[in-house]
Amino acid sequence: MDKIDRAALELREMDELAAMKSPVHFMHPITKLIITISYILTVVSYGKYDLSGLLIMALYPLFLFSLSGISMGICFRKMRVVLPLVCAVGLFNPFFDRTPLFSFGGIVISGGVVSMITLMLKGVLCLQASFLLAATTSMDSLCAALRRLHVPMLMVTLLLLTYRYVSVMVQEVSIMTTAYKLRAPGQRGIHISAWGSFLGQLLLRSMDRAEELYASMQLRGFDGSFRYAEGKKAGFPDYLWAVLLPIVFLLLRKYNLAELTGRLLMSAGS
Repeated sequence: MDKIDRAALELREMDELAAMKSPVHFMHPITKLIITISYILTVVSYGKYDLSGLLIMALYPLFLFSLSGISMGICFRKMRVVLPLVCAVGLFNPFFDRTPLFSFGGIVISGGVVSMITLMLKGVLCLQASFLLAATTSMDSLCAALRRLHVPMLMVTLLLLTYRYVSVMVQEVSIMTTAYKLRAPGQRGIHISAWGSFLGQLLLRSMDRAEELYASMQLRGFDGSFRYAEGKKAGFPDYLWAVLLPIVFLLLRKYNLAELTGRLLMSAGS
């Protein structure tokens, strides 16, 4: 299986993950969207040296992974391209910020090292929360939730069509690559002399397929309202989670549980 086929397979796997059955999957899409946005905003609001407080926020994705039945390994495998870029954001912090903060086992830890780890952890947690939202909610349901929250129809439709056109483009690349290999047996990859014509044909074929896809959506009654994907109405548990979890995030942001636990242990020991 080549890279194009693996990319198409991974897109189908995301749809299969969203079709699973679990308490997280049954939660209303608006509730999951509100919780995810509040979680990401809380995570990015932590200071660059507040590593101990940020570690507590890792409990949320761990809890959702176990509750949804989705393996954390799948998350890291699908984000293997983005994770190195996210982790590379703070790599130069130790060189610019050499202010010593504390020592551990005789080793002085500078502020640059702490801020680097904090930035990396922020990126990983935000990616995990976004992945869990996409892996437990279909794109149609997610777009319907965005429309219910009065996000402009143009932006929501653009998001939906981009998601669908990516799979269309991947299919076209797979077909054209297979045809090229049949005409050039034994050749590894596409020769540089054929890159221009290959990309031009890919653009034209993708545009034709995209127009056909959009026309078929319109024939089925698509008008940007996503009535077909609204599903069940939000119940009392959905409203409860949508209010309770953001409050919990705010409390965790305001009160550092690690410091409070350390103070309690010190006071109990004395």
